[in-house]
Amino acid sequence: MVGTIVHQLTEGASIEEIEKAGLSAYYTDHGVDVYPSSAAGVPFTAAYIACKGDPIANLQEDLAAEQKARATYEKLINLCRDNPEVLDPLRYLREREVVHFQRFGEALRGVQDKLAEKKFYMNDIKINDDNCGYK
Repeated sequence: MVGTIVHQLTEGASIEEIEKAGLSAYYTDHGVDVYPSSAAGVPFTAAYIACKGDPIANLQEDLAAEQKARATYEKLINLCRDNPEVLDPLRYLREREVVHFQRFGEALRGVQDKLAEKKFYMNDIKINDDNCGYK
C-alpha cells in the first residue's frame, strides 16, 4: 500500500519535481512504478521472512515484524504530517499492525499454554485370568 501511495504521489510529477524530491535515482531505475524496497533503496527479498519451524520462534518473529512495521508507519506519518490523503491510509496501516501484534501475542500465549500443559497418560490394562493382562 505504501508503494501505491508513492506511485500516486509521483504519477504525473515533472522531472524537476522528481529531482527536487531526491527521487532521481529511483526514477531512473523504476520510473514511478511500485518497486518494493527500503527507504535506502535496498530491494525486498524473501530472506526478510524468518521462519524456524518452531512455533514460539516464528511467533516472536511475527511480533517483531509487526512492531517494526508500526514504527515505520509512525515515521512516515511524521514525514507527511500535513497531507490528509496520505495520513489517513498510513494511520489505518499503523492501526492494522497494532491489531496484528495483539493477535500474534494471543497466539503465542496459546502455544505457550499448550506446551506448558502437563501430559497424563493412562494405561487401560486390567489384569485378570481371562485375557492374560489385556482388557
